[in-house]
Amino acid sequence: MPVTVVRFNLVEPDATPASLAARYAAALDMARYADEHGVTTVQTEEHHGAANNWLPSPFTFAGAVFGATRRIAVTVSAVIGPLHDPLRLAEDIAVLDLISGGRLVTVAGIGYRPEEYALFDVDWQRRGRLQDELLETLLKAWTGEEFAYRGRPVRVTPRPFTEPHPLLLVGGSSKAAARRAARLGLPFFPSAHLPELEAYYKERLIEYGTEGWTMMPAAETPLLHLAEDPDRVWERYGRHFLHEARTYASWQSGGIRSAVRSAATTVDELRAEGVYRVLTPEQCVTQGLDSLVLHPLCGGMPPEEGLRSLRLLCEDVLPRLKD
Repeated sequence: MPVTVVRFNLVEPDATPASLAARYAAALDMARYADEHGVTTVQTEEHHGAANNWLPSPFTFAGAVFGATRRIAVTVSAVIGPLHDPLRLAEDIAVLDLISGGRLVTVAGIGYRPEEYALFDVDWQRRGRLQDELLETLLKAWTGEEFAYRGRPVRVTPRPFTEPHPLLLVGGSSKAAARRAARLGLPFFPSAHLPELEAYYKERLIEYGTEGWTMMPAAETPLLHLAEDPDRVWERYGRHFLHEARTYASWQSGGIRSAVRSAATTVDELRAEGVYRVLTPEQCVTQGLDSLVLHPLCGGMPPEEGLRSLRLLCEDVLPRLKD
């Protein structure tokens, strides 16, 4: 049985406050439905100042999902660590861990958009050092004991639910990220299928005398949409997939590695490329993917179409995969 993920970033170009509120409500309804039907994880993410309303507050959204569900995990992939106050983030994650009974997974990255750092007046050149401080502070804060922080004693409460601490992974596609994870004894989440980086991480674990593991995307990690008639979806809604693909590609420099990076400039190119796939339930069953990542509200997709896709996953695909 593959891992099943429903991804939400709440993008909606040209949204009104009313339409965006409806989109958020639809996402929570979908999360509740996914939870009731055995989906493994809701995945969300963080970006700031995006004209298309990309979600900037993943932990707030995670809290709403936890309030609407009982079993499903929420993965924040990824939080842009240097943009957050370390003590406040430690508190927020601890509270979410308590609310959810340990269902929160946090992947901490450093981001790749200097304009996001400028928005919060954070020095882009110091992002590595800020990330080190953030991760070290989180681990100390979650012990519930007093520790030194920026030259003064502090203590963070409450302690989280999960022992020894909420699941925290270091994300990235660089050797610096792998070294950081190994030094702190944290799991490593490469942003793409990068076996050579996983090997480097394991070497650094031996060097630092720490323990850890890798959660790496499979060689094929397409974003899926399910439909009885894929041709109809591509014709009617292909622009939504292309909008997200082009937005995401425009943010990434040549050195950034991503499992879902697209080079397409037209809907036809995007369809042929295979990063975004619209599949019938039968095609989905026979793909043989290690994980099924559904993106029901991709690029401003109408919520009713997104719900159709999710229902096909839960009511047609998953029962057959269990057989």
